[in-house]
Amino acid sequence: MVFTDRRQAGRRLAACLEHLRGEDVVVLGLPRGGVPVAAEVAARLEAPLDVVVVRKLGVPYQPELGMGAIGEGGVRVLNDEVIGMAGTSEDALGRVEREERSELERRVRRYRGDRPPVDVAGRTAVVVDDGIATGSTAQAACRIVRAQGAARIVLAVPVAPRGISSAFRGFADEVVVVDTPTWFAAIGQFYDDFAQTSDAEVLDCLGRAASR
Repeated sequence: MVFTDRRQAGRRLAACLEHLRGEDVVVLGLPRGGVPVAAEVAARLEAPLDVVVVRKLGVPYQPELGMGAIGEGGVRVLNDEVIGMAGTSEDALGRVEREERSELERRVRRYRGDRPPVDVAGRTAVVVDDGIATGSTAQAACRIVRAQGAARIVLAVPVAPRGISSAFRGFADEVVVVDTPTWFAAIGQFYDDFAQTSDAEVLDCLGRAASR
């Protein structure tokens, strides 16, 4: 299955989440690409929309390959298998983490300003991204939301590799995926338009949801 763009993917994903309608739900998009998807889900479920800010820790010589992720509140998730295969030293990992921590803090300021995060305590939190490859970023997001007191976590994405649910045992209570293709190389192969989402688009999604 190929999606036209993130908005269309969000509408397809929202249709798979109808069983959550009527629950006390908050929808959390992973910036930046997950937010347009999450905006469509939030609109369909008539739920508040917020961001859960995380940053992938990319292998130094191959940044697209995730060796872990960091998130708000000091959350850190590492993929020891990728780190070992890449031969990444503790010093190199530390340098990458410091750089990404700085960018994470910038994004939190950019997206929220002085606004506090939406309260997830005791609620069903739907964590949304535009797809899952290694899963480390989404795992970090789920850990953040769990630490914030969510009663239930639903990880929801348009596309992910087969068997992804087993990778999220202990992280999410439910995993919802529109398509799990047999052959999976990169998330972008399943979108006609996979252009980078801008900060302005993230802010627009959040503003529209707040006004709704």
